[in-house]
Amino acid sequence: MKIFSMFDGVGGFIIGLNNSDSSFYQTIYSNQYEPSRKSQDAYEVGCYRLPNMEHIPDDVSTIKNEKFNEMKDNGVDMIVGGFPCQDYSVARSKKHELGIEGKKGVLFWEIIRATEQIKPKYLILENVDRLLKSPSKQRGRDFAIMLAAFNELGYSVEWRVINAADYGRAQRRRRVFFFVYRNDTGWAKHWDKQKSSTTLIEDDTSTYEDYIFNSGLFARQFPIKDSPYKNRTASSELPSDLVDISDNFTGQIWNTGIMRHGKYYSIDTEPAGNEKPLTLRDIIVPESDVPENLYITDERLEKFKYLRGPKKIKRTSADGHEYTFSEGGMSPYDSLDLPGRTMLTSEGSLNRSTHLLKIDDNYRLITPIEAERLQDFPDDWTRYKLTANGDKVEVSYRMRMFFMGNALVTGIVKRIGDELKIIDTKY
Repeated sequence: MKIFSMFDGVGGFIIGLNNSDSSFYQTIYSNQYEPSRKSQDAYEVGCYRLPNMEHIPDDVSTIKNEKFNEMKDNGVDMIVGGFPCQDYSVARSKKHELGIEGKKGVLFWEIIRATEQIKPKYLILENVDRLLKSPSKQRGRDFAIMLAAFNELGYSVEWRVINAADYGRAQRRRRVFFFVYRNDTGWAKHWDKQKSSTTLIEDDTSTYEDYIFNSGLFARQFPIKDSPYKNRTASSELPSDLVDISDNFTGQIWNTGIMRHGKYYSIDTEPAGNEKPLTLRDIIVPESDVPENLYITDERLEKFKYLRGPKKIKRTSADGHEYTFSEGGMSPYDSLDLPGRTMLTSEGSLNRSTHLLKIDDNYRLITPIEAERLQDFPDDWTRYKLTANGDKVEVSYRMRMFFMGNALVTGIVKRIGDELKIIDTKY
C-alpha cells in the first residue's frame, strides 16, 4: 500500500506503519512545512531519517493539483496525517461567498483537496480529542462539517478517541483517530450487506452498534466495554450543505462512532481496561546518561514548586475589569509508577506542564530519548537533521522536545496498521 503522509512532523505515522509491516506499507511522499518558521527542522529530520521517499518542502496549500494527480498515477492509495486542530468553521462572508474562518483550520480542506484528486482507498487521520466538541458555542459542528465533507466525496468515517495508556503505552495521551474509507472498497461493500435497512439510522441501530462494539477496525484492536457509558448515544442525518451545518448544526458527537452515506451513529464508550500501561519507570534512561543541565536545583526548583502549586492571583483585564485567576495544585513531581502525562510542545521549557522526575532525591527534566519513548519513537530518532546543503547537524534539546510534544504515539498507529492490513487483504 503506497502512502502520502501529510503534515508529517518527524514521521510518526511512517514509523507506526513500518512497525506494523514495512513491506506492506510504503510511504513514497511526505509533506512537512511550517509557514511560521524560518528553519524547517522537522522536514530536515525527515530527510535524514527517511531518505528513500520524496519529501515535499512546500506549504501544503501551495502544492498544485498536478502533484496530487502524480501521486494518484504512482499508485498512492492511502493518505495519513495528524493535521492542525484549530478553527474549522465554515461561514458566509459579507459578500455571501463561501469562506473558511481560521488560519489553521483551513488546512483540513487541503486534506479534502488531496482526497478529491488522489481518490485514495483509505485515510488515517489524528487530532486532539476536543475536536469532537468544537467550537464551544456550537459543540460538534466542526466534526460534523468534516464528516459531511468526506461524505460528499463518497467516503465513510469511523472514529475513536484513544488514550494511549489505556492500551499499554507509556503516555496518557487522548487523541481522536479517524479511519476513512472509500464507499466502493470491499470493506465498505461488506458493511453495506450487513445493514438490514437503508432507512434512517434510528431504524437500524443494531448493525452500527455491532460495528462500534465488535467488528469495526477500532473495536478489534482497541476493545471497549460492551455498553454505552451512561447510555449515551446519538444519531443524525447530516445536511448536504456545509454552510447549513456551519450555521445550524445541533447535535452530539461522542468519543466513538461511524458515518455511512451521510448518517452517523455515535456512542460514548469506555476502554475494556484489560491492558496494563507502561510507566515512566519502564522508559527512563540510566542516570549516568542524563546530561547535567537537566537536573533542577535551587531557584529553578522553587519556580517549579510555584508553578505546580495552587494559586489565586488578582488580575485586571484590558478593559479594567478585576478578577481572580485560580489554579489548583498538582503533584510536585511525576510518579515513576504511572504513565507519563500528555506531553505538550512546551515540554522543553520550564512550565507547569513540563515533566519533572525525582530520582534518588534528585530532580530532573526528561531527556529527549525518554520523550521519544513516551511517543514510541526509536531512541535518538530526532537527534540529527539533514540541511539543504547536505550537512548532518545535531538538533537542539528544545526543538527535539517540541517535536515530541507535537507527535503521536506510534504504537497506536502500529495497531491500526495491523488491522487495516487484515481488512485490505480480506475484503
